Amino acid sequence: MRPPSASAGGDGASRSESVNPLNMMPALSQQPTADQRVVLPVERTVSSIPRPAQSPLTDPAARAAHDAPAYSGQQTTSFWEYPSPQQFYNALRRKGWETPEDKIEVMVAIHNFLNEACWDEIQRWERKYHCDCKEPIQLVKFQGRPHQLTPKARLLRWFGGATPFDRHDWTIDRCGKQVRYVMDYYSNDDDDDDDAMPQRAPPRFNVDVRPALDSPGAAFDRLREGLSDAWAWAFSQ
Repeated sequence: MRPPSASAGGDGASRSESVNPLNMMPALSQQPTADQRVVLPVERTVSSIPRPAQSPLTDPAARAAHDAPAYSGQQTTSFWEYPSPQQFYNALRRKGWETPEDKIEVMVAIHNFLNEACWDEIQRWERKYHCDCKEPIQLVKFQGRPHQLTPKARLLRWFGGATPFDRHDWTIDRCGKQVRYVMDYYSNDDDDDDDAMPQRAPPRFNVDVRPALDSPGAAFDRLREGLSDAWAWAFSQ
């Protein structure tokens, strides 16, 4: 069974549709399809991921249509919202994927869980290497790029490693500077063998989150993280 992508609709937009530059996705319909048999919820879940309340782009059409109330009484920050199960289903259908309607709500829960875990990992990187920035980071924009391997994923595959089933690029605001993170999504190898797993076993995923190599500073952060991991491994033996 193909694992649910963390970017439901990020790479399948038609060129004729209006695409939101903040997430590279068209507007997702809340209407059920003509042949849909299961009634899916249209309520959207507010994430813990903050975003600027105002789009950095001047075009009003670039505003993401999922503002949420500001926290702590502030008017400069809101939170991203996740697509509803109906929107998620419509996004998968428009990409041509065969999607079991009765599994959509579980897939949305996994999608949301993975995104929260990715944000936690980005925050860990930022706390570890950029604690001098006192302002909370925000997610400015994101894009799903499942058909474009990162250099690291391409290298690992060349050496016989697994190929990620999805890729995301997330751009954060770090004290007024836009910084890009990349993440590769991998499914557990055993998940591809349905006979080898209990039918009720939850799906398992690994996500490799790290700063994109867009600057010497990002490369230095990744070097320090690699050395830190090597040091921890050496002293755990």
